[in-house]
Amino acid sequence: MTATELHIDQQLFDILETVSDPEIPVLSIMEMGVVHSAILVNDVVEVEITPTYSGCPAMDVITDDIKSAFKQKGFQTNVKLVLSPAWTTDWITPKGRVALEKYGIASPLTAEADKEALLGNKKVVKCPQCGSLNTKLVSQFGSTACKAFFQCEDCLEPFDYFKCLK
Repeated sequence: MTATELHIDQQLFDILETVSDPEIPVLSIMEMGVVHSAILVNDVVEVEITPTYSGCPAMDVITDDIKSAFKQKGFQTNVKLVLSPAWTTDWITPKGRVALEKYGIASPLTAEADKEALLGNKKVVKCPQCGSLNTKLVSQFGSTACKAFFQCEDCLEPFDYFKCLK
């Protein structure tokens, strides 16, 4: 999303773009879609973030990183955790999806395709290394709870697949 789509001042947006997702450092929290809003109120930046799932351990780190990024630019910051609406993989930006693939994590599919992939019914998860669809589910749980573990049967590389969350 852009600053305009989120109604965030460009300066605040640019600072938030420098904050990386601690679990996927090639993505900013803006590309990941966890920033719900950011506004300047009486010289204090008020930021609302939504966790990728409730109980996500990265949220404390993200909160600290947001405060640090704004402090470096001379701003005081309050960060509020917002649980509704719930985060969805639809909020990952197109730029974020490309970054995931380049990093070696297969991007989320649609909800229906995700279900077929995680049940092992269809080969629809694309290998981020070679692009093959000849992949197999190894485990419904990958390096984090929001990912599943796959292996490409062509290049034999293992990789994470970011599960679709709606």
